[in-house]
Parts: sequence; structure tokens; C-alpha cells
Amino acid sequence: MPNMGLRWTKARRSYGSGACVELATGGEGVLMRNSRRPDDHIHHSMIEFAVFLEAAKNGEFDHLVD
Repeated sequence: MPNMGLRWTKARRSYGSGACVELATGGEGVLMRNSRRPDDHIHHSMIEFAVFLEAAKNGEFDHLVD
């Protein structure tokens, strides 16, 4: 899926840190990319992304950044 026409949203915590995560909706899912590599993205279905968000909100990935 080309990146043209997608509206990318950068995570607020990304600003100033150099670790810029961006998301956009496209097709029937959500795309995620590192702003340093705008043509390289990962596509998730809406269900996959909802499961990921719920797990993140519940702290299931906190051990990865401690």
C-alpha cells in the first residue's frame, strides 16, 4: 500500500526523542512505521491492533522497557 494520501499520526512521546512511531489507518487496518523509514511499515488488522492496544494498556509489555 503506497504511503501517499495516508494521514500519519506521531505519538506525543516521540517528539524530541528521535524514536518516532507513527500510525495511520489504511484499507481495513492500521499501519505503523518509524518516521526515519517512511516507506517501511507494518500493517495490522483492526482486530490485531485492538488486541495490541488492550495488552499495552494492561501493562503486558512493560517488562520490555524497564
